[in-house]
Formats: sequence, structure tokens, C-alpha cells
Amino acid sequence: MTALLRYQAALLVRSQRWLPPFLLYAVFLGVGVQGGQPLLDSLGYAAAFLLPVAAWLVRICVAGEPPAARAVVAAAAGPGRAHLAGVLVALTSAAVLGTAATAVVTLISDPVGSDHQKRVPVLEAARAGLLAVLTCALLGAAVGALTAWPVLRSTGRAVPALLLAALLALVVSGSPAHAAVSGLVGGSHTATVHTPVLPLAAALVLSAAAVAAACALTSRRSP
Repeated sequence: MTALLRYQAALLVRSQRWLPPFLLYAVFLGVGVQGGQPLLDSLGYAAAFLLPVAAWLVRICVAGEPPAARAVVAAAAGPGRAHLAGVLVALTSAAVLGTAATAVVTLISDPVGSDHQKRVPVLEAARAGLLAVLTCALLGAAVGALTAWPVLRSTGRAVPALLLAALLALVVSGSPAHAAVSGLVGGSHTATVHTPVLPLAAALVLSAAAVAAACALTSRRSP
């Protein structure tokens, strides 16, 4: 599995296809997060923006090889393991990106509530923000796994499905990402830090189920 992960990581880096989602995330943060804004609000935005980026990275990684190369790797390591390696590289990239964003947002934001009066504990807020980022990265990976090959083969269907699923994951009540982001933004009104442990656990379960289903399907569908 280590060799597969290295192969997928090298493929992602050398293809430079990671640049558009990374730049999009930077633009999102540049527009939505400004220095001196309330810390919890900014952390919530950073987490929310990461979800579609994580889904996009998964799509890039699982569809980054030519069909012939994918067939060779699948024959050597097994189609499920090869697919899983791509998803894990995408998820790791999104998590690293989100972690870096959390650190930057924590440094430039004002550790106060939305009223700019009550103080917010910085370390607790940063921890909650990091867990929210991981929650959104996991749910983004689930969205990407279910809207890319082999689940959806047509780009004309897959891209709109990815965008719609990412939007629903953020706005639908009961979604782990919605709960994590709402906890941060809502907590800003009272300067209270809500650590999204349960949303993170739920996102982990949903992501594992979605990725497992996608990996199982690769064994039944040719590239």
C-alpha cells in the first residue's frame, strides 16, 4: 500500500492538477476571511470551503491516470487497493491544506465572539476548527468518491452531481459538515467553543462507507 500511496502522490504532484483546487481554496479564504474578524466565524468558513475542494481532489486522484495505466496498476495491486490509494492521497492533501489554513486563520483572526467583546480561548478554538476541517475533508472525500469513476463515468453527470452533493452536505440539517460549521459560527455569537467530536465521528463513518462502496465497485467495472 505504501508504494501505491507514493505512486498516487507523485502522480498528483507531477500532473499539477492540484493547482486549481488549491488556488480556489486560497481565493475562497481571501474573500471570506479577513484579518481581525472573529476567530470562530473565520474557522467555520475555512472548514466549509474545504469540502468541495476535498471532493475535487478525490475526483482528480481517482481519474488522473490514462485507462491503460490504471488497468496495469489494478492488475498489479488490485483495483480496490489502487482506488483506495488515490482517495487517501486526496484526503491527506485536503487535510494538510485545511490544517495549514486553520493555523493561518488562527493567527490573523481576533479571538473574540461576533460581538467583538467576549474573548474566545484560542487553543480550544483552534482545536475545534481543526476537527471541523477534518470533518469537512472526510465528507468531501465521500462526496468525491460517490461522484467520480467508477460510480459516475460521465463527466457531464459527475461534475454537477459533485457540486450539488457538496452544497447539500454543507446546508442540509443533520449533515456532519453542517453541524461542525454551524457549531463554530453559532458559538461565535456567545463566544463559546463547541468541539465537533460527534460530527467528526459521523463523517468518518460516512466517508469509510462511501469509499468502501466505490472501491468495491472498481472490481466490477473496467476502466
